[in-house]
Amino acid sequence: MNLDAIRDERQKWFEWKNIAPIKAALDALVPAKVQNYELGDTITITLEEEYSKNYLEQIENIAKRMLPWRKGPFKIDSLFIDSEWQSFIKYKIIEPHFNLNEKIVADVGCNNGYYMFRMLTQNPKKLVGFDPSPLFNLQFDFINHFIKSEIKYELLGIEHIEFYEHKFDTIFCLGVLYHRSDPIGSLKSLFRSLNKNGELILDTFMIDGEDDICLTPKDRYSKIPNIYFIPTINALKNWCYRAGFKEVEVLAIKETNLEEQRKTKWINSQSLNDFLDPNNPALTVEGYPAPKRVYIKALK
Repeated sequence: MNLDAIRDERQKWFEWKNIAPIKAALDALVPAKVQNYELGDTITITLEEEYSKNYLEQIENIAKRMLPWRKGPFKIDSLFIDSEWQSFIKYKIIEPHFNLNEKIVADVGCNNGYYMFRMLTQNPKKLVGFDPSPLFNLQFDFINHFIKSEIKYELLGIEHIEFYEHKFDTIFCLGVLYHRSDPIGSLKSLFRSLNKNGELILDTFMIDGEDDICLTPKDRYSKIPNIYFIPTINALKNWCYRAGFKEVEVLAIKETNLEEQRKTKWINSQSLNDFLDPNNPALTVEGYPAPKRVYIKALK
């Protein structure tokens, strides 16, 4: 697979009529002098005091043109980007289960890079994000305009990672697998992308039950159209074993609630409260079990 040809073709995505003006505004943003930044639950960037009110308004206007902000939150000086997801909740679940010091790391489906910015505190050797979304790429570039990290963002997907220029010690795949029509094939691709003794940190929707089965929604699940398979934990483990992983550890199970995912002014669409049955929040509007996630670590 010729990844350079794919990269060249996808650079044209920044010329789309809904993307090009945002990119132009970001490219015109003058370099910022950052007093300090903190990579905590809210990624917080403090600018030096010399910046004018007009400059801060320019930053806010660019950020608002980048809606929706799914992952976060972020704070740039007085500007608070209250993302749909309180992403630190997920990060706190998985953080005790990995050590990225001097490791080559990938985040597949990285969105705007929130998790990768958090991972910088663990001193990875290299950090690469994969996500075929020009809008999310621009959100990443916007935040990285201030942080100036060496994170590499690729407009590539899970289907490209095994053909990448190098392998990885740790791969994160968070909230991606249920979007894939061939989950075992995707897991095989992730397996082939790992170095010897590498690890995969993954979360996906799950259903309760001891049987080796999965839910296959007819049209949508929680109003999401591209959801294909929602497994029991045993079925997910079997997928991993079939993909080649030798060991699978369940790290956590968590129901998605309105504390973690909710509508804010920084998204322009519905959120979790709209996806659940108003008469029975244990069900989606389609009548399926409400969203619940399982977090696993799979070892090569």
